[in-house]
Parts: sequence; structure tokens; C-alpha cells
Amino acid sequence: MVTITKDTIVGDILDIAPETAPAFLEIGMHCLGCPASRNETVEMACMVHNENVDDLVKKLNEMIAANKK
Repeated sequence: MVTITKDTIVGDILDIAPETAPAFLEIGMHCLGCPASRNETVEMACMVHNENVDDLVKKLNEMIAANKK
């Protein structure tokens, strides 16, 4: 199982775990296919959207773990 960190690239997350897309949409990241958003880290996405990076990382890892069961 992969573990997401604040340094993981958003596009990589979406490629390996597309079920996480709703978590990004919830923080206002609506252009998930845009080259800029796909190439930024989770930390960068949180900074742009004024979200807590630790909360999002936790949520993403929980979503991936739940989907792999």
C-alpha cells in the first residue's frame, strides 16, 4: 500500500488512487486534470486552497486504505 505525504504529487495520487478525487474537490481543487494542479504537491495544493495539509494527508491515506480492503 502506498502512503501519501505532504510531498506526494497530486497527479500521482490520482493515478494510483482515483477514489481520492472527492477529497481534492472538497477543498476547492476543481481542475484535477489541469497540468498545474496535477504537478503540485499535496502541501502546495493545501497552501493555495487554505487547507490544513495534515488533515488532507490523513484523509487521503484513510480513503486509500478503505478502498484496498
